[in-house]
Amino acid sequence: MSRRSVVCASAAAAILLSACSSLNPFARSAEKISPLPQFVQGAPIRVDWQLGLAAAPNVALQPAVVGDVVYAAGGDGTVVRIEGGKTVWRVDTGRKLSAGVGANQDLVTVVTAAGDVIALDAGTGSVRWKEPVSAEVLAPPGLDSGVVVVRTSDNRLFGLAADDGKRRWVYQRATPPLALRSYAGVLARDGVAVAGFPGGKLVAVKLSNGGALWELSVATPRGSTELERVADVVGTPVLYQRTLCAAAYQGRIACFDATNGNVLWTRDISSSVGIDRDGSQLYVTDEQGAVIALDASNGASIWKQDRLAGRGTGRPLVVGGDIAVSDVEGHVYLLRREDGSLLARIATDGSQIRSDPLLLGRDAVVAQTVKGNVYAISSR
Repeated sequence: MSRRSVVCASAAAAILLSACSSLNPFARSAEKISPLPQFVQGAPIRVDWQLGLAAAPNVALQPAVVGDVVYAAGGDGTVVRIEGGKTVWRVDTGRKLSAGVGANQDLVTVVTAAGDVIALDAGTGSVRWKEPVSAEVLAPPGLDSGVVVVRTSDNRLFGLAADDGKRRWVYQRATPPLALRSYAGVLARDGVAVAGFPGGKLVAVKLSNGGALWELSVATPRGSTELERVADVVGTPVLYQRTLCAAAYQGRIACFDATNGNVLWTRDISSSVGIDRDGSQLYVTDEQGAVIALDASNGASIWKQDRLAGRGTGRPLVVGGDIAVSDVEGHVYLLRREDGSLLARIATDGSQIRSDPLLLGRDAVVAQTVKGNVYAISSR
């Protein structure tokens, strides 16, 4: 992948454009950040605990939550297990990391900057195995049905055996002339892995053998230039009961019937970070940074909170009865579910939260900043 770059203006940010390869949403915006919105705090919010790890300025390391246990990694290769804010074990892998953490009850996985997947024992932190995929990985592996699924930035999915790391299969799609260097995760559940790709495609493969089950179109590339035709699926797809939804940059939001692939509805809203949903509403941060709520059954607009526009707003997360989002300066906000009004805000360490926030219990958010600090923030 070429390292040469020029600055390219974008509605989402000032994004680095590699000579023939990828748009980089991890690059810090050169545009002026909108002023911090002023409002009256209408709900409690506090930091329950904080843990410091090494910074990761060029990637988006994400913690993993398994029950009431949190696993997190620092850019220097340190991996920790946290229970109730206390460190249970801390392991130094000795390698700089580009992705993680993917975890379940048994295994904790991270990926090095050189493209090696490292699996640790969830109970002790001891290294179980290491396996090269020899490509850049930016999002945590997915774990299900005895398989570790790794999505590489050259549009491949690797299926590795969870017990020994042996490669079981590889699924590959063609790489377009230009694509986002994006944090695009894998949804692994019930023996199936679902991942988004450039060109607006959403693909499901069998975890047993990597065979393709179906391919759906979230968005269709449009425009006369390669830049205009970038329509990559962003974030991790969201499955709620029988409905599968995803978002595409310079594209749209689309929801499908997961049992047969039929399109339920679409909306022309571009996002570079992704979506979340609850039983009745879907939430998306658009490329300007505004947070939008849609009717989950038909995509109709419910509300739009644009006071966070221009602040590098992150992916929304449903937490308790509210919606949590972060901004480029590391603030975490709570929005009222019913109308999107600003309820509460709390500062972290002043650096961006690039990876997705995660739910801990019912009313707490776990988030990691670029500086490496991991926070559990409670809304009650």
